[in-house]
Amino acid sequence: MPQHPAVTTTATVAAPALPEPRVRPRYARPALLLIAALAALLYSWDIGDSGYHAFYADAVRSMSLSWKAFFYGSFDPSSSVTLDKLPGYLWPQALTVRLLGFHTWTLLLPQAVEGVLSVLVLHRAVRRWTGEGAALVAAAAFVVTPTVAGLFRTVTEDALFTLLLLLAVDAVQRAASTARLRPLLAAGAWIGLGFQAKMIEAWVALPVFGLVYLVCAPTRLRRRLLHTAAAGVLALAVSLSWMTAVSLTPAADRPYVDGTTDNSVFSMVVGYNFLSRFGGLGVNAASTGSVTAGVGHDAGSTATGTSAGTANRARAGAADRTDRVAAESQDRSGWSKLFVKPLGSQVGWLYPSALTGLVLGLWRRRGRPRTDRQRSGHLLWGGLAGVFLLVFSAGAVDGHTYYLGVVAAPLAALTGAGSTLLRRAHRAGGRAALALPVTVAAGLAWAFAVSREYPGFLPWAWPSALALGLLSAVLLLWQRLRPTTLRPAAARRIAALGLAAALAATLVSPAAWSASVLSHRYGHSWLGTVGAPALKSTGARATSGSGVSSTLTRRQRELYAYLTAHRDGAEYLMAVESWQQATPYILAEGASVLAVGGYTGLAPTPTAAQLASLVAEGKVRYVLLRHSGHRTAPRASVSTWVHTNCTLVPAAGYGGRSTGGSTDLYSCSNHF
Repeated sequence: MPQHPAVTTTATVAAPALPEPRVRPRYARPALLLIAALAALLYSWDIGDSGYHAFYADAVRSMSLSWKAFFYGSFDPSSSVTLDKLPGYLWPQALTVRLLGFHTWTLLLPQAVEGVLSVLVLHRAVRRWTGEGAALVAAAAFVVTPTVAGLFRTVTEDALFTLLLLLAVDAVQRAASTARLRPLLAAGAWIGLGFQAKMIEAWVALPVFGLVYLVCAPTRLRRRLLHTAAAGVLALAVSLSWMTAVSLTPAADRPYVDGTTDNSVFSMVVGYNFLSRFGGLGVNAASTGSVTAGVGHDAGSTATGTSAGTANRARAGAADRTDRVAAESQDRSGWSKLFVKPLGSQVGWLYPSALTGLVLGLWRRRGRPRTDRQRSGHLLWGGLAGVFLLVFSAGAVDGHTYYLGVVAAPLAALTGAGSTLLRRAHRAGGRAALALPVTVAAGLAWAFAVSREYPGFLPWAWPSALALGLLSAVLLLWQRLRPTTLRPAAARRIAALGLAAALAATLVSPAAWSASVLSHRYGHSWLGTVGAPALKSTGARATSGSGVSSTLTRRQRELYAYLTAHRDGAEYLMAVESWQQATPYILAEGASVLAVGGYTGLAPTPTAAQLASLVAEGKVRYVLLRHSGHRTAPRASVSTWVHTNCTLVPAAGYGGRSTGGSTDLYSCSNHF
C-alpha cells in the first residue's frame, strides 16, 4: 500500500473560506458605487482651496519641467538639491502637472484618485476574504474615518503608500489561501513600490506578510520558506532600485541629497527619515550622516518678501501655531498618543469594533487547521493594525495625522469582518447574541470619550449615535423576544433595520467629522487634520502649509523682472538663503532658484566655496539675503562670503527696501 506523506494531508485539509457567491447580490454594485462616489466627494471637494506644503509643491513644479528633476525628485528645476524624501510619491503629481498645468487642484487630484482606488481595493480584498456585506461595511468605515478624509486631500507620501499597501495585502491574502508564488511576488513588488513612496515604513508590513504566509499557506514548509524568501528578495530589490541608481551616479552629475551631511541617499532614508523619528527612545541619528530632522520650519521661515503678503503670513502663522500645539500635545502623550486628542479623534473611532472583529474572528476559528483562510485574514489585518499602531506609538508623529491611513485600513477591514460575525451571532441566539449589543455599547462609550475632548464641536453627533444605538437595541430585542407574533419576513426586516441602526451608531460620529472637509469653516490643512482641530478661528481660507503663494506679490514681480532683464545667461535666477524664499518664483514662474541648506537649512549645499565656483562659471549672478534672523551654519557661511565679495544692488530698481522689503539683493558677477 503506498504511503502518503503527512505533509500531503496537511496541504489538503484547508478549511474553505466563505465562498464568494456566483452572483453578487443586486444591491452590491450600487452600494459600492455610492460609497466610491462619497469617497470622491470627500477627497475632491473644493481641492483648489485645500492646503499643501509648499516645499513639496516646489518639487512637483520642478519635476514637471525637467525629466532630470523628475527622476531625482529635485526641489528646483536645475536639480541642485533633492527633496528630503524619496520622490516616488510625487511622480503622479508631477505627471499630472506636466499634462494639465500647475494649479492647486492638479497637485491634489492624484491623491483623490489614489483615495478612491484605495476604497475599491479594500473592498475587493475584504470581499474575497469574508464576503460582500463585510466588504461594503469595511469600505464605508474606511471612507468616513476622519484621517482618511484628510489624507487624500494632501500632497503627502501616505496617499500612494496606503494604496500600494492595500494592493500588497490583497496579494498576500490570495497567496496565503492558494500557496501560489505569483501573488506573493506581486505583494513583494507592491511593497517595493511602497518603499519609493514611504521608505522604510513600507517594510513594517513585511514581518506580518511573511508570518501569515508561513503559518497559513496550504503547502509544505520548505515551499513556504522558498516562496517567502523569493518575495522578500524581490521586495528588497525593488525597494533599493532607485537608491542604488542614485548612489552609482557621480555626485557631480546629480543633485545633492537633502537631509544629509554626506550627500548619501542611504543617510537620508535610514538616518534622517527613520532613526531620527525615534528620538524619544534615545535613538541618535547624527552618526548616520543625516542632519537633525524637524527644524526646517524655523530655519529661514522668517524671510519676508517671499510670502503671499501680510494676510497670508498671518493665516499661515495661525495654522503653524495650531500645528505646533497639536504636535506638542502628541509628544507629551507618549505611548498613548493614538488614544487621546488630537490623533484619537482622527483614527480612533473604530477601535472597539475592530477589536471585536479581531477577537471574535480568532475565537470562532479556534481549533481549525493552520490553513484556515478566515483565520489567516484575521491574522493578516490584525497584525498590520498592531504593528503600525506600535510603530506610531513609539515614533514621532508630530501632528502629521495623514500618517494614520495605514492604520485606518486594517481597522476598517476588521470592522467589516466583525459586522458579519456579529450578525451571525445575533441570528444564532444564546449568549453569543450578546456580542452585538455589547460591541455597540462599547463603541458608544468610546465615541463619548472622544467627543468629550471637544465639548463644543458637533454637539449633536454623540446624542445621534446614542439614539441610533438605542433604536438598534429596541428593534433587535423586539425581534428576539416576540418571534411568534411576527411573520418571518417582518422579523427579518426588523432585524435588518436593527443591524443597520447598530452600524449607523458606529459610523455617524466619524462621518460627521469627515464631512467637515465640505465646509469652509475648517482649514484644509496639509497635515491632513479634519474636524475640531481644523476649525478656523477666522473666516480666512487656507493657503499652503508655509504661507507662501503660487502668485507673486508686486514687489516680487518687480524683483523677478529685474533679475530676468539682468540675468545675462545665468543658469539660476538667483541664490537665496532658504527654500521659502525660492518658493514663489518656482511655483509662479518655474524659475531655477538656488536655495541654501535644503529643507532644514542644515544641509551643506551649496557651501561658500561652491557658490563662489558657480559665480565664477557664470551660473549664479545674484544672491538675495535677509536683513536679519537666525541663520544655520551653511547659510551663515554663504552670507559672510556674499557680504565680503559681492556688491549691494540699489533697491529702487527692483522694489526692494525702498518699498518696504526686508531683503537685500547682491550682484556677485563683478567679483571675478
